Amino acid sequence: MQVIENAIGGKRVVSNSGRKSAVYNPATGEQIAELPLSTTSEIDAAVASAKAAQPAWGNTPPLKRARVMFKFKELLDRHAADIAREISREHGKTHDDALGEVQRGIECVEYACGIPELLKGTFSRNVGPAIDTYADRQPLGVVAGITPFNFPAMVPMWMYPAAIACGNTFILKPSERDPSAPMLAWNLLMEAGCPEGVLNIVHGDKEAVDHILDHPDIKAVSFVGSTPIAEYVYQRGTKAGKRVQALGGAKNHMVILPDADLDQAADALMGAGYGSAGERCMAISVAVPVGDKTADALIERLKPRVESLKIGPATDKDAEMGPLVTAMHRDKVVGYIDKGVEEGAELVVDGRGFSLQGYENGYYVGGTLFDRVTPEMTIYKEEIFGPVLSVVRAPDYADAVKMINEHEYGNGTAIFTRDGDAARDFADRIEVGMVGVNVPIPVPVAYHSFGGWKRSLFGDHSIYGPEGVHFYTRLKTVTTRWPAGIKSGAQFTFPTL
Repeated sequence: MQVIENAIGGKRVVSNSGRKSAVYNPATGEQIAELPLSTTSEIDAAVASAKAAQPAWGNTPPLKRARVMFKFKELLDRHAADIAREISREHGKTHDDALGEVQRGIECVEYACGIPELLKGTFSRNVGPAIDTYADRQPLGVVAGITPFNFPAMVPMWMYPAAIACGNTFILKPSERDPSAPMLAWNLLMEAGCPEGVLNIVHGDKEAVDHILDHPDIKAVSFVGSTPIAEYVYQRGTKAGKRVQALGGAKNHMVILPDADLDQAADALMGAGYGSAGERCMAISVAVPVGDKTADALIERLKPRVESLKIGPATDKDAEMGPLVTAMHRDKVVGYIDKGVEEGAELVVDGRGFSLQGYENGYYVGGTLFDRVTPEMTIYKEEIFGPVLSVVRAPDYADAVKMINEHEYGNGTAIFTRDGDAARDFADRIEVGMVGVNVPIPVPVAYHSFGGWKRSLFGDHSIYGPEGVHFYTRLKTVTTRWPAGIKSGAQFTFPTL
């Protein structure tokens, strides 16, 4: 059986840990690999390697660092299908979905290729008599990333390409559920000419997370995961004196106004609600049709679409949705469906008990649709992270906006309408970090930044794009004057012009 290795100091090494975790193929329920959970001494070795490599890497001209990124991007393009296959094998998402994930990650590498321009500082001449001032951004040192199972290739690429391009060295702790995609990308980065120790990968669980958060030589931590863990990471990391960006959970609403094209809205909800089996922090899990007439027409369109979802393994090219990542998570999602029924929501399509011939041991849940969900219900308040779409009827537009603004999460939202005034008002008034207008999953492109509001983000910086460069660097401002411009005698007052 395959044993997943760490990557420390430019070499792949098998952990000597006695604690191990199993990696499964969610489509079949079969164990396909064994993952040793790294010891604290192995994490220390990775940090020591990164710390030793950082001074030389940080002093490498940004143009040379960019050339490594250009080569890395070229290799990723060439091997994208290989990485996608590993994602599908360990995560369960369809091959095309996995390939799309890899492409969005590559776009972050493309952004990092522009690091010479992104790190250009500012210069002001003659801010005072013969005095000049310049400012630039310098790397932090050793930084780390802790990433989730749902995007095992893309989310790490939200982090380490920018961090490394800025001159830092990096410790990556991927999810235990699907660890192989980051290892394939590491191979390609080494082939691209990245020096040993610049990117290190250590696998582990909470023990590894805590050691990273407490380690004195790690200056910053990036995290993506659930809100309770994001809050924990932020509090523990900042207490240890680190800079932390911790992205948490979501409950993303899509408002459908009466003037919207309902067929387009229904198609958008299918992709946004059931793509990747709903295991996305930007999935639309709540549809908010305005008015009963709109709601009835929307349900009429959604019901047959959900019932006809093509569910299967990634090897089935016609599959639109795959299994959930683990048996435990499948059972958790089924528990939410049970809770929705118990609390009085109308179950329009029931995905419980779905079974696929030949894949009876896979972790499947069928597409599930609830109507007449209310804000007091558990399935409305909590993030389900599965193929469950709740329809919450709003009597009017103002009520829909109020509902979204009162939710504890503020990651993403969307509105479907032909009314430009309503769309502009929605974008202005809604208390959510990422907004789509007739775009169901408004994930920003790589040269913007990704981040929610409220309890969807802990910390002052969003991730990747310009915010990523700022997070992984610190500002230094230098004021200079040379002897020829210095007048004799001490000056005791505060300097002014």
